[in-house]
Amino acid sequence: MSAEHHKRGLLGSIRSNFLAGLAVIAPGVLTVWLVWNVVTWIDGIVMPLIPARFQPEVLTGWDVPGVGVAIFLIFTVVMGYFTKGFIGRTLVGWGERIVEAMPVVRSIYNAVKQIADTILARSAPTFDRACLVEYPRKGIWATAFISTTTRGEIGDRLGADQDEMISVFLPTTPNPTSGFLLFVPRRDVIELDMSIEDAAKLIISAGLVYPDSRKGKLVAAPEVKDAG
Repeated sequence: MSAEHHKRGLLGSIRSNFLAGLAVIAPGVLTVWLVWNVVTWIDGIVMPLIPARFQPEVLTGWDVPGVGVAIFLIFTVVMGYFTKGFIGRTLVGWGERIVEAMPVVRSIYNAVKQIADTILARSAPTFDRACLVEYPRKGIWATAFISTTTRGEIGDRLGADQDEMISVFLPTTPNPTSGFLLFVPRRDVIELDMSIEDAAKLIISAGLVYPDSRKGKLVAAPEVKDAG
C-alpha cells in the first residue's frame, strides 16, 4: 500500500507541476502564435501586390517577415493624411457615390464603414461601463455593457410610456464579440464598479476569473464543494 500511495503522490506531483508550467507557457505561446498569424496574414495580402524586383528575397536574399505589415502601416498613415485634404475628400466622395449605385455592395460598405467609424475613428461613444441585467428571465442575471442612452425612433417609442431606456450589449461566453442588443429601463440595470476590461475577462473565462471588489485585482473563482 505504501508503494502504491507513493506512486499516486508522484503522479499527482508531476500533474501539478505540468499544469503550473502550462499556465506559465500557454499565454506567451498563444500570444506569439496570434501575432505571427496576423503578420503572415497581412504579408500574404500585401506582398503579392509588390513588384517582384522589389521583393525582400530579391533585394536582400532573405525572406523577411513583417515587411508587408510595415508597408500596410505606412500606406494607411499616408491615406489618412491624404484624405484629410480637399482632393482626398473629393476622391473619397466620388468613390462612395459609385458604391452607392451598387445595391449589394452599398449595403456591405455602409455597414462596414459605420462600424469602422464607431470603433476606429471613435466618432460615437464606446461602452460606458459594465452592468448586470436580468436575462433571459427574472431572477437570472447576466453581465453586460452599457452602450448609450437609447435614441432615435426606438428611444422615442419606448421612452414615451416608460422610464429612461438605455442600450445594453449582452456578450456571449467565451466569445464576447457576439451577443445581443437589449433596450432596458435604466432602473432595471445594476451598474458595476469593475472596469470594462475586468468584465470582459470575467465573461471570456466563463466565471473562472473575476475581479475581487475588496482588493481590486483579478482572482480565481472558489471551488464549488459537493454538498454530499
